[in-house]
Amino acid sequence: MGLLGGSLIGMLIAGTPIGIALLAATLMVIYVDPIMTPNALFRSFFSFVNKYTLMAIPFFIYAGFLMEKTGLISKLFKLADALVGWIPGGFAYATLISSVLFGAISGSSTAMSAAMGVIAYPEMIRRGYPVWMAAGIIACGGGIAILIPPSITLILYGIITEESIVALFMAGVIPGLMLACSDATIILTMSFFMRLPSGTFSFKALGEAIWVSWPALLMPVVILGGLYGGLFTPTEAGAAASGYALIYGIIARRGAFLKELMPTTVRAINLTSIVYFLLGCVGVFQFLLANKGWPQDVAEWVIAQGLSQLGFLTVLLILLLVLSMFLTGVAILVLTVPIFFPVALTLGVDPIHLGILTALAIEMGGVIPPVGLNLFAVSGVTGVPVTRVMRGSFPFLCTDSIVLMLVVAFPTLALWLPSLAQKPVFAN
Repeated sequence: MGLLGGSLIGMLIAGTPIGIALLAATLMVIYVDPIMTPNALFRSFFSFVNKYTLMAIPFFIYAGFLMEKTGLISKLFKLADALVGWIPGGFAYATLISSVLFGAISGSSTAMSAAMGVIAYPEMIRRGYPVWMAAGIIACGGGIAILIPPSITLILYGIITEESIVALFMAGVIPGLMLACSDATIILTMSFFMRLPSGTFSFKALGEAIWVSWPALLMPVVILGGLYGGLFTPTEAGAAASGYALIYGIIARRGAFLKELMPTTVRAINLTSIVYFLLGCVGVFQFLLANKGWPQDVAEWVIAQGLSQLGFLTVLLILLLVLSMFLTGVAILVLTVPIFFPVALTLGVDPIHLGILTALAIEMGGVIPPVGLNLFAVSGVTGVPVTRVMRGSFPFLCTDSIVLMLVVAFPTLALWLPSLAQKPVFAN
């Protein structure tokens, strides 16, 4: 275990990509172990990625890219602006609502931040919002997509742990809405003290926004309704989302959409390839851990320390938040879940509750420097320095930490909705 940990940490410090570092460290251990053969590395890699549920990831990634090209995101945003743009700070609320709606389709935090940076940021600046505040709202609003189903983070967690993905989706609804409400509270406070600008309400504008945005509103209804109604598996829901966006793009934009279809597909394939490679590396890593029995050793050590469930979760979440300062969310998942998950089960921690807590910690990591991807996504598309994005994100990060503590203290917030569902719905 010392060889694996030492070589892995050394390569990560040297800047080696996480997937290559995992494979290389595992291969070193296999090479010095006379019982294991290098062929096991390839078998475990391909057996792990050869899963039907894994297909949900490329479908939802593709759906998110297609929505960006079809203009469905901007239609959702215009509707949200027509609904709440007339109140003080209303345009910030509109950005937040759009983040929740888009998160219910794409499940990608970074994609959400980048998309809203293009759509919402210029208008917020035009309406008189401070630069730091506009950038911070967009960066933290994108993080809600990690909890609002269908969350790619929760899909990955479910695949790694073999837990029900639909149950994880349902468990993420209430914490995700709590994040949205906590962010809205910060905006309300800022609106009061900073006298943020407001627009004017118009029934005509609202009616027009509803009329043009109904295809975008229908998409999450079809996907989530079919998912929770037992009509779709997560993979089929992802396929339905991609198919819906594809058909809408062809009907609405015709030739212009077809010209953009191939570049959009290539972008989705590139991102999917990265995710699949990382998951294959997880399979190799899990194979080594299982054969060596190291998770059991860690579990026995933790039990010997006399940690309670609450104590274990506190230590784990602090560790995840520290790691988020240096690693991306996917990297944290693939590195830590195979190790801490068996320990949590030994201590009697509910695996669905654990998944939501892990996703919440990773959501906060998206705006924690120096790695926070949402910070750089917003900075890249808006041109705002990362330090100013960090300044705007800090108040929202504080309220996110309160939501995290509430979900730790009251597991029912995550487990209530899954407990209402019938058992057949949980099938992957």
